[in-house]
Amino acid sequence: MAFWKQFVLSIVVIVAGFAGWIFFAPGAADSLKNAGVPESLVSRIAPSAKTADATAPAGDGQAREEGGNRRNGGGRGGNGAVLVVTQDVVQGVVNDRLSAIGTGDAIRSVAVTPQATGTIREILIKSGDKVKAGQVIAKLDSEEQVIAKGQAEVALKAALEKSNLYHNIKSSVSRMDVFDAEIAEQGARLQLQAADLNLTRRDITAPIDGIVGIVPVNIGDNVTTTTPIVTLDDRSEILVDFWVPERFANTVSVGQPVEATSVARPGQVFSGEVEAVDNRIDSASRTLRIRARIDNASDELRAGMSFNVGMKFPGDKYPAVNPLAVQWDSQGSFVWQALDNKSHKVRVSIVQRNPDYVLVKADIKDGDAIITQGLQRIREGGAVRTANEVASNNGVATQ
Repeated sequence: MAFWKQFVLSIVVIVAGFAGWIFFAPGAADSLKNAGVPESLVSRIAPSAKTADATAPAGDGQAREEGGNRRNGGGRGGNGAVLVVTQDVVQGVVNDRLSAIGTGDAIRSVAVTPQATGTIREILIKSGDKVKAGQVIAKLDSEEQVIAKGQAEVALKAALEKSNLYHNIKSSVSRMDVFDAEIAEQGARLQLQAADLNLTRRDITAPIDGIVGIVPVNIGDNVTTTTPIVTLDDRSEILVDFWVPERFANTVSVGQPVEATSVARPGQVFSGEVEAVDNRIDSASRTLRIRARIDNASDELRAGMSFNVGMKFPGDKYPAVNPLAVQWDSQGSFVWQALDNKSHKVRVSIVQRNPDYVLVKADIKDGDAIITQGLQRIREGGAVRTANEVASNNGVATQ
């Protein structure tokens, strides 16, 4: 296409677009007037277009005026007060509860080993049995010890006969012979006691009341004084060791109640109390070791279980504010307090952040109104109006 044809086509498109804008776009006439086009020319170009002020009813003009006031006022009331939303300060508590993971152990646990070397001849218990202290749980071969005891009994009998004879004929024997006979009698008695002790040690007995674990030996095994025969657990109570942060060192004390839950018993809470507090802080983890005692009369818990231990404390109380209220500047954090329809900046020091509230140290108290919305337009000592006041003035019930 020739250049002059492209130029003419472009002029036609521009004119058509301009005409369409004039006749169809609202406010086109006003735009032309604002651009400096004479009103007489505008009326000829767009005779049907009227300004908004000429065609709009009186009520619409009032609405536009109110809209303009809202735009110009930036959310302020008729008296220049900034519309804000507030939330009262509430009381928050920190360090009021401790949760830790601990490991349970039986209140008494013993690995039973023989007192002598020998071959197991008999096993009198099985896993899960309840035994009493002194009850025989296994026996070793004892033939040699039985013979030794018999020999000691014969030796004692002979020593007694000789001692009695010498006492009856003191006039015929020397005092030294009588003394030797008495010494021989005492030696024979001691040998009999030793033989009897060696024979007794062939019986392996339970040193405590408890429940038998898995028996790792069998009849015919040759055992020594270091061979574990069985493990006995007295689990009438469970001891749970757990570690708490250093800041609780002066808070936890013996006798304080605890609550524990176990993975094996979900939803079930076991009560107990602190039995012991360690005398030093672990320098590596900065924690303190605590031991709690938990009643297990129902025998539902086992040694080695993991526990989630919880403790309650009075805690430290601080003002709590909405996280949206906390602002920052070059001097640190602060909040805006609404007092007597004025905004006041209050410096705060953050203690703890929670999902719903921020605990702070500040010169505020429960019930004080803290601004949470409308923060961008307020200033120190500026007039403010709360949303509740506006709703009340408009006759809207607030909760």
